[in-house]
Amino acid sequence: MKLALLATLASTATAFVAPSAPLVTRSPTQIFADVAEAEADAEVETKFRSAAEISALTSSVKTIFSLEDINGILPHRYPFLLVDKVVEYEQGKRAVGIKSVTLNEPHFTGHFPDRPMMPGVLQVEALAQLAGIVCLQMEGVKPGAVFFFAGVDGVKWKKPVVPGDTLVMEVEIKKWNKRFGIATATGRAYVDGEMAVELEEMKFALAK
Repeated sequence: MKLALLATLASTATAFVAPSAPLVTRSPTQIFADVAEAEADAEVETKFRSAAEISALTSSVKTIFSLEDINGILPHRYPFLLVDKVVEYEQGKRAVGIKSVTLNEPHFTGHFPDRPMMPGVLQVEALAQLAGIVCLQMEGVKPGAVFFFAGVDGVKWKKPVVPGDTLVMEVEIKKWNKRFGIATATGRAYVDGEMAVELEEMKFALAK
């Protein structure tokens, strides 16, 4: 019994024996150097950017059509005017427009009260309005004309669009039938560089 007990104690004690490999020690100088490096890395990661720096990120983006210009092209008005400005434009072909999403818009009251999101159909409508800005300046279209939204295919929503987002939209006119006043276009929109919505085709008909 005593021999068994001694054997058990001996085997247990070996678990607490220090390893035979020599301990690696660092000098105080090296320790302080490591701390200083870690603090420098943390400072880089948390560098505060001023309003001027952030605002300058879009300094190269120029307004082609302001909201006042758009009011002279589209018949839509608040709360259903969904393009704030146009920043790229190629006559009769394509455009890039901006929609600033804010909580003040009435649809957020019910969509949804506890988690406001821009309805997907309004994202498509915003793209259609941007296409309308291009179409209503086509050759042969009279001032004051109205395009009707005639159809849309291949819509895919990629991420929610919420208050505070800036929706950057792009449309391209693929076909324009001057005789019948019918246009087809593609469209897509992004938030912070990530695609939020895309559609394969939308159609418009010029009101007669």
